[in-house]
Amino acid sequence: MNNLLDVNDLEIVFSRRGRKDVRAVDKVSFSVAPGETVGLVGESGCGKSVTSLAIMGLLPKRGVRLGGSIAFEGTELIGLPQDKLRRMRGRDLAMVFQDPMTSLNPVVPIGTQVTEVLVRHRDMGADAARKEAADLLARVGIPDPSRRLKEYPHQLSGGMRQRALIAMALAAKPRLLIADEPTTALDVTIQAQILELLKELVRESGTALIMITHDLGVVAGMCDTVHVMYSGRIVERAQRHELFAHPRHPYTGGLLASIPRLDQPRGERLEPIQGSPRDMLAWSQGCAFAPRCRNRVDECVGEAPVLAPARPDHEVRCYNPLGGSDDR
Repeated sequence: MNNLLDVNDLEIVFSRRGRKDVRAVDKVSFSVAPGETVGLVGESGCGKSVTSLAIMGLLPKRGVRLGGSIAFEGTELIGLPQDKLRRMRGRDLAMVFQDPMTSLNPVVPIGTQVTEVLVRHRDMGADAARKEAADLLARVGIPDPSRRLKEYPHQLSGGMRQRALIAMALAAKPRLLIADEPTTALDVTIQAQILELLKELVRESGTALIMITHDLGVVAGMCDTVHVMYSGRIVERAQRHELFAHPRHPYTGGLLASIPRLDQPRGERLEPIQGSPRDMLAWSQGCAFAPRCRNRVDECVGEAPVLAPARPDHEVRCYNPLGGSDDR
């Protein structure tokens, strides 16, 4: 099956006059097949959201250098003229942003924001677009959708605003949906409802989904393939069940060990990852995770490891990987 999206050796560098360049994404490659759910996982600042913005063509023009390739069904998105990108956004590519309160226009009713997508990308008239917008809000679980269309974002709860964003993203029936931390700042019950909604919509429509999150619990219930990112590079890549059963990179093992588990004895302490994301080496000096790694060996400093096969359909960027789940 041909891939829907191919990202190859993507590089994103932020530059500012008088300051050192910041390499936010460094040689990242992954692909997404039709109907597949792919996870990008890692701590804040690892490059997940910036990668998604590059795919959508939403990075600023000034102070940013892009390298590599982002191809959607063979069409190169890097360097594509803005008018062509605007036609693809919404129709082929859509995104659910992290904070619905800042992503929605606060002075425009919800109905206008949803119908705008339908009029632009599906050539609907005003009446048909409004009826379809109400159906979309009902589909994502917003009660009394006809009334909600007239309301402003501040009149909706956090969960409803997130559902409205999902409705907008799905309005033009895109083939690829990117969800950037879609459950941030929501309570646990609403989180579960949003994730179940995304799973159902992907299952019904066959839309491919890129799930961006730092929460491995979300990954466990959503994703087919998982890419673990650290300091702008993918450090581990595997199928979901393989990754959870046999984590090989010490960073992945640390993320899993820091999550409370129902099968652990009561009162057992969690094992957080040492240090902070600021404690890292440049990849040109070795493994970026080395200052925080309990498995560090001499080879970790000097030359960066490459992403290499560790098991069938399982790749890891590490000189001294974990032997399996028992090593965590």
